[in-house]
Amino acid sequence: MKARTVVFDLFGDYLRFRGGEVRLRGLIALMDCFGVREATVRVVVTRLRREGWLSSRRDGRETTYVLTDKAWRLLDEGRSRIFQRVDGPWDGRWHTVIYSVPETDRALREQLRKKLQWLGFGPLAQSVWVSPHDRVAQVRDSFADQSSIQLDLLHARSEGADHDRDIAARAWDLSRLDQDYARLLRRYQARMDEYRSGDLDGPEALAERMQLVYDYQKLPFQDPDLPAELLPDDWTGRAAHEMFMQVHSLLRAPAEAYVDELIAGTLGRTSERRAG
Repeated sequence: MKARTVVFDLFGDYLRFRGGEVRLRGLIALMDCFGVREATVRVVVTRLRREGWLSSRRDGRETTYVLTDKAWRLLDEGRSRIFQRVDGPWDGRWHTVIYSVPETDRALREQLRKKLQWLGFGPLAQSVWVSPHDRVAQVRDSFADQSSIQLDLLHARSEGADHDRDIAARAWDLSRLDQDYARLLRRYQARMDEYRSGDLDGPEALAERMQLVYDYQKLPFQDPDLPAELLPDDWTGRAAHEMFMQVHSLLRAPAEAYVDELIAGTLGRTSERRAG
């Protein structure tokens, strides 16, 4: 796991529920659990602050890092994609984005494509992206200030169920994604009895839970969360999500207790230095 990713995941799964802030010494102690050295932590938080994801304040001799509004929005969007799944029947409508970006604005075109993928759209043809979920307003709002982008936003139905499945198969590599889900499912199902037994102590639970999130979170951002009507009959994505939610919950108590223990320990050492 990259140090930058670990910082975001610690804030996203733990520190956001503890005020969205942490003292540098506490973060260093947490990152040490994943083999990240203090010097690397200092470099990473400095970069995140420069990029607008973190702000900082001085508490005596200590520096406290706080999530910015920009970071809160990113974590909220990310958490929604990772932990939530769309339920209920599909209304049969496709929501389509057709875009035009000048050749001179390649960076902007790539930014648009990444945003479309983030929102669950898939490329049906060049410059034509589709989704079964109505998120075209989010695309329009994200690029409202970019006059060089021409967006045509459409809502339509296909000729029928067979054609809908064909659209889904062309817009997304469902076979590869299903294989990725199956590998993840096998890996963590093999340890399910150990998770249920509660035998993992705090450091083990924290490490395993963080690895679980790291391994799983890449998939929802590739997965358009298609309705059942568009998925193969033997799709493993739903089973993998249920497994993820179960393991994440089983490891929650010991992992969070250990995070609290580490943070409290660094606060205690800070108080001792001040008293001395």
